[in-house]
Amino acid sequence: MTSHMTRRQFTALSGSAGAAGWMAPAMAVRSLSANERIVVGVMGLSRGRSLAIAFHQQPNTEVKYVCDADRRRANAVAEELTKLGSKAQPIVDFRRILEDDEVDALVVASPDHWHAPASILACAAGKHVYVEKPCSHNPAEGEMLVAAARKYNRCVQMGNQRRSWPAIQEAMARLQEGVIGRVIVSRTWYTAQRGPIGRLREAPVPEWLDWELWQGPAPRRPYREGIVHYNWHWFWHWGTGEIGNNGVHGIDLSRWGLGVDYPDVVTSGGGKLFFDDDQETFDSQVVTYLFGRKMIIFECRNWHRRGFEGEMFGAAFFGEGGSLVIAGTGYRIYDRQDKLVEEKSGPGGDAVHIANFLGAMRNNQPLNSEILEGHKSTLLCHLGSIAQRVGRILRCRSQDGHIVDDPEAAALWRREYEPGWEPHV
Repeated sequence: MTSHMTRRQFTALSGSAGAAGWMAPAMAVRSLSANERIVVGVMGLSRGRSLAIAFHQQPNTEVKYVCDADRRRANAVAEELTKLGSKAQPIVDFRRILEDDEVDALVVASPDHWHAPASILACAAGKHVYVEKPCSHNPAEGEMLVAAARKYNRCVQMGNQRRSWPAIQEAMARLQEGVIGRVIVSRTWYTAQRGPIGRLREAPVPEWLDWELWQGPAPRRPYREGIVHYNWHWFWHWGTGEIGNNGVHGIDLSRWGLGVDYPDVVTSGGGKLFFDDDQETFDSQVVTYLFGRKMIIFECRNWHRRGFEGEMFGAAFFGEGGSLVIAGTGYRIYDRQDKLVEEKSGPGGDAVHIANFLGAMRNNQPLNSEILEGHKSTLLCHLGSIAQRVGRILRCRSQDGHIVDDPEAAALWRREYEPGWEPHV
């Protein structure tokens, strides 16, 4: 079951050569009727395990493939789905999914450095895409993914599922209707109590892991014990830190509620203050984003659980007439004197967001997190990280978020790729 394709073999499969080796030829795309069965493949089986089950449970939906560079996990998830009545095939190389004309959509739940490249390749192969957050590893990839969705006319949804939760949608509508007056500031946060990762030593690649394929577009590095399957989050080479891992959910809520797109100014303070280990990303961070006369504040601590408003995760909005707090699957409204005047909750989970994605494929209904919106929120995470990494204020173009007058910071807009694995649109 393991695939050890070389870059040359990958380039040949992609239908081009040399440094332009990413772009697959466009394939025939099946037209979907309102009630037709949708066939999907799932790539990446940490988060993807629960997504595979959720897609399987949707009406008229088949999970044909479950894919992971760790063949043990592919086999285990396939066995779990078999018990639920699925016939999902375990595979190691996601490109088999793109080659299958029966497949309508790719679910991308791989490590962050694969999110946009795999999604771009899927669009070129005629597949719709459900891509987990963050939708890109760097800003340039996010822009390329939006361009790919437009070029190939594909439905591309980011997995920030709160966009589909009924009570959260209602909260946003009420903010826009003026329930707390003009909304000026939003504060969002994520706190957790993670442990140290220690010192990760170089080691032989385990026989169950296709390390070449796992690295994919990222420049090659030796295998280190402990990188797979989660600690890659804390290394810039593959991950986006806690702001991209979980902060994106809250930042997306704040941006949605304030009705803003791209910032004018980004500042960040903090750093790696608690852990003494090999992590590169920040364990403590506060980012502020200015959008004209509106502001988002994001705070993260992944070593201390206590958050704000009695919650480890949430988003609060402050307006001229009061405040609104999103927590859990619902919201609370307070008056100007901080008196609770209304509270509401509703269902959550992945199913309703997945149903929206499938409905867009079948009936052209609007996506709740269409990829341009996903990119805008992911971009704020990247800008917060860039501001922290260079240690100064970023000034951005309000029409697209690009960094101005700072070549060092602007250089972090994109990454270097392993030769022959570069994404292109």
